[in-house]
Amino acid sequence: MTSASTRVEPSSTAAASAHTPGRRLFSIVTGLAALLVLLQGLWAGIFLEHDGQRDAAGSWIEVHARGGEITLALAVVALVVAWVKLRNRRDLLVGSAALVVLLVLESYIGGLIVDDSQDSLTAVHVPLAMATMAVAVWLPLRARHAGHVAARPEPAAARPTETD
Repeated sequence: MTSASTRVEPSSTAAASAHTPGRRLFSIVTGLAALLVLLQGLWAGIFLEHDGQRDAAGSWIEVHARGGEITLALAVVALVVAWVKLRNRRDLLVGSAALVVLLVLESYIGGLIVDDSQDSLTAVHVPLAMATMAVAVWLPLRARHAGHVAARPEPAAARPTETD
């Protein structure tokens, strides 16, 4: 009686792609972006305590704005890395693009709040920030996965059978 091995060996290309420099760079850049998204919430909390008093909170509003710009720049870098070096990882490519879009929306709405005094948009800005945080945290965690699908088991016709 013979039996086929059920153990599936990962392909050499899948194992090699698990440790690519592009994936490491992507993880670093998205990790930094996620940290800055977290700091955005901290800085917003600091200036929101000055409810309605923009002059008292002005410097923290500027810190929040510059932090948003740096975060957006890191997200664009992550998107470029995903496009150039990790194009086969559609999850990271789409996730990076989503992060860039969310950050552009956040920046635009934040500008309307500060520059045009449309404070009612804070009700959109804050929940959008939560979605941004979710994507920003998901990306570096997702990048840790090798991104390959296990090989399919052999069809029944190709498996060795018991012969008497």
